[in-house]
Amino acid sequence: MRSLAAATGALGLAAWASPAPAAHVPALCEVLGIARRLDLGSGAVGLTFDDGPHPRGTTAVLEALAAADARATFFVVGEQLRAHAGVAREIVSAGHRLAVHGDRHVCTSLRTPRALRADLDRCAALVEELADVEPSRYRPPYGIFSPAALVEARRRGWTALLWSAWGRDWRADATPASIARRATRSVRAGDVVLLHDADHYSATGSWRHTVDALPQILDELAARDLRAVAV
Repeated sequence: MRSLAAATGALGLAAWASPAPAAHVPALCEVLGIARRLDLGSGAVGLTFDDGPHPRGTTAVLEALAAADARATFFVVGEQLRAHAGVAREIVSAGHRLAVHGDRHVCTSLRTPRALRADLDRCAALVEELADVEPSRYRPPYGIFSPAALVEARRRGWTALLWSAWGRDWRADATPASIARRATRSVRAGDVVLLHDADHYSATGSWRHTVDALPQILDELAARDLRAVAV
């Protein structure tokens, strides 16, 4: 009986953790219905920023985007929206989009389904209030989906979205050159690029490297006849 209980528990744990590696296993994304790339139109690349808004990082990113006439989607955190609502309004007024990252930056696999539902309710309500439109995209903290997170996304009609290219700009050892190189290494139309406009949950000051890398990224996209768009 003990071995049966242990085996049952192990299977349950495996099922609960099964979506977690999806950000690094494209085939798993396909099986689970998690998007990494999108049909964005000819020559379009989805540009996304996580973890904001940030009073300095987001503002600097917005300036760089405006200089290149580029658009992006910001996956925002509710606790940062409450602290920096004015910055979120700047995002929207500049023609960019807000999407749900969660009310608090906590891994979904550490939350009960009930707690996760409440967390998403709070963030979604703030996004709708500030953007005057219901959110339609969801990316969880750390890119880790739990089964409950996938169920919630589908129940709400949201696209569960990860990324197909990233700059790893959250790392302490990232540089503008490394961020730009990784983000554009094999980028093509339909890719979704992940960057961060805030350092609330990553290396202190990391947003500065992202801001410095952004013109390089946008120039490289233009050189390949690609354009950055919101998703």
